[in-house]
Amino acid sequence: MGLLDRFVFVVKSKFNSLLNRAEDPTEALDYSYEQMRDELQDVKKGIVSVKQQEKRLEIQRNKLEEQVEKHNRQARDAVEQDREDLARKALEKKKTKMHQIESLDENIAKLSNQKDSLIDQKDELATQIEEFRTNKEMMKARHNAAETTVNVQETLNGVGDKNIGRDIERMEDEIEEKEARSEALDELEQSGDLDSALGDSDSLDAELEELSTESEVDDELASLQEEYGDQLHDDAQDPEEIEQELNKEDEEVETEVEEETVNN
Repeated sequence: MGLLDRFVFVVKSKFNSLLNRAEDPTEALDYSYEQMRDELQDVKKGIVSVKQQEKRLEIQRNKLEEQVEKHNRQARDAVEQDREDLARKALEKKKTKMHQIESLDENIAKLSNQKDSLIDQKDELATQIEEFRTNKEMMKARHNAAETTVNVQETLNGVGDKNIGRDIERMEDEIEEKEARSEALDELEQSGDLDSALGDSDSLDAELEELSTESEVDDELASLQEEYGDQLHDDAQDPEEIEQELNKEDEEVETEVEEETVNN
């Protein structure tokens, strides 16, 4: 697997991982696009670095070539002066420099090939990034359109977060209730029954209860008068005593009520 293949594999792995975790897939697309652009910049920096190393080796090679020429001159001068020892020593240094030049040539060739390979990969990567950018924008547009369509369909079918049909139904119920209340109040007002209908319910209940009690008392009094009206018992209680006892009972009831009110 080449450098570019490894890079594409890593980008796809990261993108799939982000896509699985992201709530918004479009954010994962934008993030992956930025990551790919960063990787492209790294490749360009790598090309510059390789080219820089190649230039440094070329500078060293040029210096070695100058030294080779120098050793050639030294060897010729030594031979002319009949200094074979010096000529031999200069030629040995020349050979050493020649071997170094050969080694540099090999490294320079390797760096040149590596540089050319990186340039090709850079161009291919740039093409893929541009294709990814185009596809990214199309995918984002399709995603947004699909999301909008789903939201509209959910709203219309009443399965989304907002149910327009249910809201309208509740509004209609509320309007009907208010209209019914308005018509009822209007009819009560026209008939003159509004005051009594809106009066104190406790007071009305008390009045009804009082009427019921008076009716029961009247009925029972009539029954007693009918049964004992013409009879007189020797042990019958004096009317004044009865009145006093009843008044006393009323006073005791009033006292109990006052004490209970104070305690509360």
